[in-house]
Amino acid sequence: MSSTLSGKSGTWRNWAGNVTARPVREVTPASVEELSAAVRKAAVDGLKVKAVGTGHSFTAAAATDGVLIRPQLLTGIRDIDRENMTVTVEAGTPLKRLNLALAREGLSLTNMGDIMEQTVSGATSTGTHGTGRESGSIAAQIRALELVTADGSVLTCSEKENPEVFAAARVGIGALGILTAITFAVEPLFLLTAREEPMTFDKVTSAFDELWAENEHFEFYWFPHTGNTNTKRNNRSAGPEKPVSPVSGWIEDEFLSNGVFQVAQLVGRTVPATIPTIAQISSKALSARTYTDIPYKVYTSPRRVRFVEMEYAVPREALVATLRELKAMVDRSDMRISFPVEVRTAPADDIALSTASGRDSAYVAVHMFRGTPYQAYFTAAERIFTAHEGRPHWGKVHTRDAEYFAGVYPRFGEFTALRDRLDPERLFQNDYLRRVLGA
Repeated sequence: MSSTLSGKSGTWRNWAGNVTARPVREVTPASVEELSAAVRKAAVDGLKVKAVGTGHSFTAAAATDGVLIRPQLLTGIRDIDRENMTVTVEAGTPLKRLNLALAREGLSLTNMGDIMEQTVSGATSTGTHGTGRESGSIAAQIRALELVTADGSVLTCSEKENPEVFAAARVGIGALGILTAITFAVEPLFLLTAREEPMTFDKVTSAFDELWAENEHFEFYWFPHTGNTNTKRNNRSAGPEKPVSPVSGWIEDEFLSNGVFQVAQLVGRTVPATIPTIAQISSKALSARTYTDIPYKVYTSPRRVRFVEMEYAVPREALVATLRELKAMVDRSDMRISFPVEVRTAPADDIALSTASGRDSAYVAVHMFRGTPYQAYFTAAERIFTAHEGRPHWGKVHTRDAEYFAGVYPRFGEFTALRDRLDPERLFQNDYLRRVLGA
């Protein structure tokens, strides 16, 4: 699933295939010292530097025509501190590997997103999140981090050490330096019971506040062209473990959610007129089910059907209005939308450029199958999201710029001032950062 270098041309592509870049050179450092040296050498050579993870961003956040840093040798757990309940990992560690290693140690992150292919640094730098009433994004679980800055020096940050950098660098979009290690808060491994069931759009929107309040983790998918949703509630459980059986797991997660879904997307792309019918069938294909398992097996699921995505965080109290406007827009248009819309929440956090910075948030994600024209749908959706002062996910498609962000992030100026201090020469600049943070 990760991005790959294709052939000898040295072209880097992201997972969705909508972003490409041709760096002058690639470096795969085996230590923090080697990474620092690569940063210093790039500065001497007058080249920009970017680190890439697995290419799961739909934006060009990691693209560069300068020096591309691949962190795959900077992986693994550095330290588990059971007294303070933290784990320190190298920045290139995939979330999947972290989750498996923690489970073996009887530990877990409190909350996570719905896929785990990304590196810990890529996921946190762009603000990757799951859904939670009290528990926030992956970045909100960071307790310390280590950063190589533009002069090649290594900076350690936490609430006590370099706190102003810590306040910003947890969601740094690669603008402040290159992460080399992250310390996460962890807790003893626990069980979650997931309850998945269909619900009408009208019921889920009218009862949203109660559903949010009654569940630790609530999310749902709405199928455009239908009045149907699939809801998922995850709550802590005393057990016993009752995992999804391998057969029904394969039918629901592989056959229906990946295999048949892929075929349906291909049919829809070829014959758009079939999409509303396919949506009606899809929205009824997944039956209600309840299962109990360790966190990463409940929070995350495989995503093999490739797509392009836009996601905005709106104030939580604006969610229902936003969704009703989105549904009305799709219903009165002649667009054919074959991918469900995903809805999640997060509590306010204290990270300068987190999408949940300073406000309780709800996330609305719109997707289109890879290779399908998505601009008309995303443009219409973005108009609705921005009318509610939405904040786009840093790693997903959007058209906003620094002027817009200065209006929706109260601490935007704090972040850009810190960037001026840490990277005055803009060593970590690229076209995307120039647009979203200003020159």
